[in-house]
Amino acid sequence: MPSHQPAHTPISPGMTPLSVLDLSFVSAESTPAQALHDTLALARHVDGLGYRRYWLAEHHALPNVASPAPEIMIGQIAAATRNLRVGSGGIMLPNHAPLMVAERFRVLEALFPGRIDLGLGRAPGTDGLTARALRRREAPGEGGGDDFLDRLQELLFWDGGFPEGHPFARIEASPSDVPLPPLFLLGSSDYSARLAAEIGCGFGFAQHFSGMPAEPPMLDYRNRFQPTRLGTQPHAILAVAAICAATDAEAERLAASARLATLRRERGEYRPLPSLAEALAYPYSDGERMQIARGRDRLHVGSPETLRAHLADMVQRTQADELMIVSAIPDQAARRESYTLLAQAWGLSATSQAA
Repeated sequence: MPSHQPAHTPISPGMTPLSVLDLSFVSAESTPAQALHDTLALARHVDGLGYRRYWLAEHHALPNVASPAPEIMIGQIAAATRNLRVGSGGIMLPNHAPLMVAERFRVLEALFPGRIDLGLGRAPGTDGLTARALRRREAPGEGGGDDFLDRLQELLFWDGGFPEGHPFARIEASPSDVPLPPLFLLGSSDYSARLAAEIGCGFGFAQHFSGMPAEPPMLDYRNRFQPTRLGTQPHAILAVAAICAATDAEAERLAASARLATLRRERGEYRPLPSLAEALAYPYSDGERMQIARGRDRLHVGSPETLRAHLADMVQRTQADELMIVSAIPDQAARRESYTLLAQAWGLSATSQAA
């Protein structure tokens, strides 16, 4: 496949946009409903800090996150903010009829023109049983195997028009005078990178939970990119987990909750984000400490100066066009401060606060 990679010059931190990925984490000292309100509060907070996007994830039947319906939260956040682009990071396409996705995001685009993104994921965002429940209205024989490509093609047809003779060609997705917002494919491997390059859309790599280095899929996407009606230039977003505080030591202390939550998740325990006191008091075994040490490259922790240097190096190595930050901190004041300190260190230009 030929390369359409433009010349990529070195980028200083202030030139690379920062964005936010929010999973609406549920903490041990809070509730799922409160987590949704915390998401709205964080979006309002970062709206004036110079962040470019605010994306919401889709997960189902998990006690540690409260994010089953990103399209609803997108509308709420877009209405409560002024400067952010708001989107899905992502909609799990296997769970949805493509027509419903097309219409819901056209509605959002109509209400907030130029501010909506449609990020799509290939996984169901839940366990196998819940995935079956999400697909229970499908006809017998459907739902087996991976039908992501079929659903993606149908979604693109709803935007660009079906071939002549297709049974859906006479159906008009509503609102008919509004296009789909910009499309991104999301993934934690090279599959979505290559597919995004082939269809000419944006790509987001989930480094915060991927088991592979970010460089190969990020660079592969850029090298393979094919201009289409979906996009004429590659746009690669690198999503990372990061926690920032005034000092390296304080950032490491705040990271204790996220590290314990990750340890539990890796052994199948999807429990709410532990409080800082619980995490600091947890009696780690030697094996657990080794497991945490092996995962340190997926959680980036430090003072503003430390994180700025570390993340700038990641941007350079991956040639990321944008950096998206997810921060699992149960204390909401510390969480907001983490995003504030990182924005200041990165050199973002503050904007007027939303009404």
